Amino acid sequence: MKTLLNVVWFVLAGWWLALGYAVAGLLMLLTVIGVPFGLQSFKLANYALWPFGRAVIRSPDRDVALSTLGNLLWFMLGGLWLALAHVVAGLMLCVTVVGIPLGLGSFKMAGLALVPFGKQIVPVDEIPPGTATIVVIG
Repeated sequence: MKTLLNVVWFVLAGWWLALGYAVAGLLMLLTVIGVPFGLQSFKLANYALWPFGRAVIRSPDRDVALSTLGNLLWFMLGGLWLALAHVVAGLMLCVTVVGIPLGLGSFKMAGLALVPFGKQIVPVDEIPPGTATIVVIG
């Protein structure tokens, strides 16, 4: 089922959301300071292409201060616009009954697009026991 949802997601929204992340990542890689943000953008592009069956968890080795600083800078550099793209995609997907699960997934991903630092994307079956998941789509 998750493969079918991923294929439908890819056709309807995944490819252009991933393209947005890739363009943002390339722009951020133009400066040395933007390299961590560009790499994060490419990770999110990969997740935006094929989100079902994967989950977002807090990274066990995250530094809270660095994650907070990274998220503040990310928000100003492009996170807000990427999150808005997810909201628009979610609204468009929710127009049909078939698209509602995909739209809800897009809304969940909007939160990740706002503050991605300090989080890790893992397959659902590889979530460590006792770990609180932040986003699970499908």
